[in-house]
Amino acid sequence: MTLWLEPFARFTLRDAVDILLVAVILYQLLLLLKGTRVMNMLIGLGSLVILYTGARLFDLKALSTLLGTIFFYLPLALLLLFQQDIRRILTSLVKNPFSRLMTAEPQEKIIQEVVLAAAALSSRHTGALIVFERHDGLRQVAETGVPVNAELSLELLETLFMPRTPLHDGAVIVQGDRLAAAGCLLPLTQNAALAKEYGTRHRAAIGITEETDAVAVVVSEETGMVSFAVDGHLQRFLDSKSLRELLFQYLVAKRQK
Repeated sequence: MTLWLEPFARFTLRDAVDILLVAVILYQLLLLLKGTRVMNMLIGLGSLVILYTGARLFDLKALSTLLGTIFFYLPLALLLLFQQDIRRILTSLVKNPFSRLMTAEPQEKIIQEVVLAAAALSSRHTGALIVFERHDGLRQVAETGVPVNAELSLELLETLFMPRTPLHDGAVIVQGDRLAAAGCLLPLTQNAALAKEYGTRHRAAIGITEETDAVAVVVSEETGMVSFAVDGHLQRFLDSKSLRELLFQYLVAKRQK
């Protein structure tokens, strides 16, 4: 009994703080990994570690050798297979320091302008893709397009997405209360389970929200349907009221927490 309690006798406040910090970091990592392919990979990797431990324990040489070889090449394979997920996790660790400076009042004005623009573009079946930066910076994405750096407005959005204009097919990036760039290229989702009816705009909206915490509004050129993308998922068939509520939820309510 004394031997069992001996480690606790040397337990200090520094040890408690050390354990608490490790627990917090692990918890935050698990939150970042939740719902991603990396989480499923970690579960599978844990199963392999248990199997390898059992193989070593019972002296199963062939199985131990096979699993040891797999573990040797596994880090490189994981980097290649999950590079997008890893990049998103790393960028999530460093938040955009300016994302919380936006007050609710100007942000609500921007939301109103976007809702009006989406309704107007939808009625004319004019395609559009509007991406909102949140915590993860989108500077590299903005640099793929044409700098605009103008106050966001209904008229500006209608002009940029006017058919047969140079910037019509790209996305616009909204940073704070400014429209930063237009004609931007976004990463397309690699989700093979998506319905084939999704066009390039919808796949780009899903792709950027898979890799960052941005949200996106999509107007379909074919149907005029308005959709909202967040966390790699698409909410479709939105009216103005539903779109306004979603934008407020993700651009105002969650940002103020």
